[in-house]
Amino acid sequence: MTAYDVIVDDAGLQEAARAIAAGTGPVAVDVERASGFRYSQRAYLVQVFRRGAGVFLFDPPPIADFSPLQDVLVDEEWVLHAASQDLPSLRELGLEPERMFDTELAARLLGHERAGLGAVVEQTLGITLAKAHSAADWSTRPLPQSWLEYAALDVVHLIDVRDALVAELEEQEKSEFAEEEFLAVLLREPKPAREEPWRRMSGLHTVRGRRGLAVARALWTAREEYARQEDVAPGRLVPDRALVAAVIADPRSKQELAGVKEFTGRASRSQLDRWWAAFEAGRAETDLPRERVSHGDTLPPPRVWADRNPDADARLKTARPRVEQRAEELRMPTENLLTPDLLRRVAWAPPAVMSVDAIAAALLTLGARGWQVDQTAQLITDAFVDSVQEPAEAAPTDS
Repeated sequence: MTAYDVIVDDAGLQEAARAIAAGTGPVAVDVERASGFRYSQRAYLVQVFRRGAGVFLFDPPPIADFSPLQDVLVDEEWVLHAASQDLPSLRELGLEPERMFDTELAARLLGHERAGLGAVVEQTLGITLAKAHSAADWSTRPLPQSWLEYAALDVVHLIDVRDALVAELEEQEKSEFAEEEFLAVLLREPKPAREEPWRRMSGLHTVRGRRGLAVARALWTAREEYARQEDVAPGRLVPDRALVAAVIADPRSKQELAGVKEFTGRASRSQLDRWWAAFEAGRAETDLPRERVSHGDTLPPPRVWADRNPDADARLKTARPRVEQRAEELRMPTENLLTPDLLRRVAWAPPAVMSVDAIAAALLTLGARGWQVDQTAQLITDAFVDSVQEPAEAAPTDS
């Protein structure tokens, strides 16, 4: 087993940055987080590899300034796998690419059946990677050598994988598709925060009444505040099912709450005062949550379209198999050619003028990339026109 050292200070980072600057070609970058263990999504290890320079492992918490590394990397192509997962954590450190290659996204565009890192490395290089530590708590210190080797291997092969995928993209004439997709990932705005994130609690549908929902909301908020304070994943303190069980049990005193068997979790008893205060706050709340909520611009499920919007139902049922056929011809998953949600939206509310230009403009407004519009606008337009004459019963409706 190769022994790896972790860079833990600014001086070490500056020395590594100079070595990386002396290397050649694209730079492979990866991040390890402590998802499921910590509240934050911060990086607990950053791995960098460049030909002619080697592998470098950085420990972000004790390093005050990553700008020397950013200065070296800013003009280079970064190679990441599933970049959308790692970019937020990298941006927190001041690390952000201007150009990148996403091996996971490229593999999907090329029609690889499996697009996980291990699968793509095996498909392109014939090398099998062990994924034993992918779900580890990377906030652990010191990090075991076996974990460091796993982390290093995540970037050591990434440049070779990138080169193999570049050749495949050129062979399938998809290089421009990939460039547009990579740029879209870099420019994508973060999703806005949910207005009522507490409603995502598992089992909340079993809570009855607005008062019960108020208590559930107060418990969720108390857990969220404590989880943020302790930097611990909320479910590790008290899982959703335990909060919901406590609400349904409707205890009348702190002692009764302590006696609810289903109220489990490592902080369920040590923070009993906190949870009981939340119960009292929820019961005293005057601004009660609604039992039913609208979901903004969410469309109704397609299974009800035939009754609610028969014309849209016909358009969707006619267009969807044609988009699927085009994806099959391109040898890529349908959702990479055009997401189901995007097709549904343009089918539900098409432009007033049914023309290729109008459909193309609508698709672009909804967020489709140029190459996706080029591949689908004509066939969607034709399908929408044909839907007026063709019966839609033959096409299945999804849920």
